[in-house]
Amino acid sequence: MSYENDYKIADINLNEFGRNEIRLAEHEMPGLMSLRAEYFDEQPLSGARIAGSLHMTVQTAVLIETLVVLGAQVRWASCNI
Repeated sequence: MSYENDYKIADINLNEFGRNEIRLAEHEMPGLMSLRAEYFDEQPLSGARIAGSLHMTVQTAVLIETLVVLGAQVRWASCNI
C-alpha cells in the first residue's frame, strides 16, 4: 500500500519554525524522551501499526515521533477546529 502524497502541508516554509517548536516541546516532555533513549535499540513497537486522531500540537508531534522512533508505523488524522 502506497501513501505517497496523501497528505497536505499548509505552508512548507514554516518547517524550520515547526521543528524548533518541536525541539522546545521535547525538553518539556522528559518522559517520552527517556523512553526514546532507553528503548531505541530494542524497537519495542516494531511491527505495530498505530492510527490516531487528535488535535495536532507540538506535543502531539513529539508523541508521534516517539512512536516512530520506537519502531511503529504511524498514521494520523488531525483537525484544527
